[in-house]
Amino acid sequence: MQICRLTAHDQDWIRQAAGLLIESFPHSWPTEAEALAVVHHCLEEEKVALVALVDNEVAGFTGAMPQYGQTGWELHPLVVARRCQRQGVGTGLIRALEREVMARGCITLYLGSDDEQSKTSLADCDLYDHLWERIRDIRNFKNHPYEFYMKMGYQIVGVFPDVNGIGKPDIWLAKRLIPI
Repeated sequence: MQICRLTAHDQDWIRQAAGLLIESFPHSWPTEAEALAVVHHCLEEEKVALVALVDNEVAGFTGAMPQYGQTGWELHPLVVARRCQRQGVGTGLIRALEREVMARGCITLYLGSDDEQSKTSLADCDLYDHLWERIRDIRNFKNHPYEFYMKMGYQIVGVFPDVNGIGKPDIWLAKRLIPI
């Protein structure tokens, strides 16, 4: 596997990255135009876009953008081809992205991970009732990615209840990249 910086000149890789978004998140990016817009958004100045290549094909894509000057960056999106999941592609992309944003002054990298398909115990309940206990006791029912991020050193730092509809939260995770 090879991790490469994605640029506007890499048209084939851009199309492949958009295809991964459609494959993995059809409810969010159902058309090629919408998926391409996300990839191109990640290519804007000051942002970072990376692809993981396996046999010269895009096996994964991630991006990040500064949100709090240069100290706080948002990771968005991360996608790995189904055929390449659980083979270190996501881990490689996250590690490379962390190095890249740290070199640009990032202290905290954060992300939101929606639970629109009731994959965790935070879905389908009233999170305004005992929120912190529910976060403490979170359970993964259907392979929600929050556990992947936690294995990578991220922590759940909050939840936005009902932002994707009643009982469909967004789980926020963050990681301090600079030791104190």
